[in-house]
Amino acid sequence: MKKHNFSAGPCILPQSVLKKASEAVINFNGIDLSLIEISHRSKDFVDVMERARSLVLEIMQLENKGYQVLFLQGGASLEFLMVAYNLMNTKAAYLNTGTWSSKAIKEAKLFGEVVEVASSKDLNFSYIPKNYTIPSDVDYFHCTSNNTIFGTQMNQFPSVDCVNVCDMSSDIFSRRMDFSQFDLIYAGAQKNMGPAGTTLVVVKEEILGKVNRPIPAMLDYKVHISKDSMYNTPSVFAVYVSMLTLEWLISIGGIAAIEDVNEKKAELIYTEIDRNPLFTGFVKNKEDRSKMNATFNLIDEKHAPAFNTLWTEAGINGLKGHRSVGGYRASMYNALPVESVEVLVQVMQELERNS
Repeated sequence: MKKHNFSAGPCILPQSVLKKASEAVINFNGIDLSLIEISHRSKDFVDVMERARSLVLEIMQLENKGYQVLFLQGGASLEFLMVAYNLMNTKAAYLNTGTWSSKAIKEAKLFGEVVEVASSKDLNFSYIPKNYTIPSDVDYFHCTSNNTIFGTQMNQFPSVDCVNVCDMSSDIFSRRMDFSQFDLIYAGAQKNMGPAGTTLVVVKEEILGKVNRPIPAMLDYKVHISKDSMYNTPSVFAVYVSMLTLEWLISIGGIAAIEDVNEKKAELIYTEIDRNPLFTGFVKNKEDRSKMNATFNLIDEKHAPAFNTLWTEAGINGLKGHRSVGGYRASMYNALPVESVEVLVQVMQELERNS
């Protein structure tokens, strides 16, 4: 039996996707060759790339709105650099809500002035800042929609008068939103869309080509757009599995359907965290709690050995919190079934009964 996989990333993927992907590794499209041994210029893979890019625009409802879809490499960490390289002339505004936005800020400072409009570092990133002002003279505003390490999530986004950039690595395609409010969205695939190895970039083409510096080809969004996201050899397996995952999402009803499932999972775990006297949530403000990553701690660490044994014996994987926070983290990405969260809740209740 497959374990209940709460891994923060690389994360759980739908079983049907894993089955199709494993078959493609042996014999792709019935051509008696593996997906991972054919040319990325072959029609079989070009069709995959075009299909994957098309599905992104369809799901986000961004067709015919001037957006281009890229599948790149280097993870969101390289996008921290590429965003600033391609968009910053003099100054950019950043909202600092955790480890990843802090790293994005560090990279952006190589290219100009960074205005940190607000930060939740004072309370170990356990909340989302509100009521901040974005300067009118910045080249762009950057935020991170969900924070895997600390378990916070932005549920409202500011209106901006500049280019709007969002790192959606850990909650992309998990909830309904107006994606057109953003000019550039990026996301590492391995948190909610596919395996590690590719990074999704959705960018409004009109915002590019406005910086004064020369940009190396591999870091230039315009170059990748001109080559249909295949300027260099793409991560063929990761792109293919991402395509399958996007097809799976559409087959179950799209973002609207999966959002309902994600709401149910989040309600289950947070209700138990708040009710159970042995546990406490890391994020106190309910409006800031992530529906993707529920972070919590034992009030008394003397219960840790018993709890760790219980959830391990229940077939739960990946529940330990990030080393910088400790405690526990239940990552509930799209493919995690409600039943897995129910098992975790039962384990928490069993610990309470036995204590």
